Amino acid sequence: MENSYLVVVDMQNDFIDGALGTPEAQAIVENVVRKVREFPGRVVFTLDTHRPDYLQTQEGRNLPVEHCIEGTRGWQLADALEAIRAERDLPAYRKATFGSMELAQDLARENEQEPIESIELVGLCTDICVVSNALMLKGFMPEVPISVDARCCAGVTPKAHEAALTTMASCQIAVER
Repeated sequence: MENSYLVVVDMQNDFIDGALGTPEAQAIVENVVRKVREFPGRVVFTLDTHRPDYLQTQEGRNLPVEHCIEGTRGWQLADALEAIRAERDLPAYRKATFGSMELAQDLARENEQEPIESIELVGLCTDICVVSNALMLKGFMPEVPISVDARCCAGVTPKAHEAALTTMASCQIAVER
């Protein structure tokens, strides 16, 4: 599985125990840390990244809760994940919205050079950023097997989490439970 990827989506403090945190998000942190430590392929992170004018953006008008403002504690990865990321010098894609176009384009280019065996996604929030990135990756690379580990994801609510898993499964993204 040398050319396989684990995409760790937005495991940031504001989504865990900060402005938009949930008990379900807090409950998956150790599962995600274990997955990152044990993953045999390449690991990349995404970071929801907003500026102080967040509330004036379209997203901010629709979700008027300041979160993941670059440079704040809420923007940072969970401590254990940041320690692994820094130790291994793993890439982190900053993104201003739900899906990372840069990540999808980079992996699509990588796939053209050397076929990617698989891409697995974990992280937060299942029903917003995980599903957005999964579908974007599927759109860029329809023949690459893409999966999501439900034990390492949490949604805004448990019901929204399940709805996103159903949506991804409908789009031929394997859901591991």
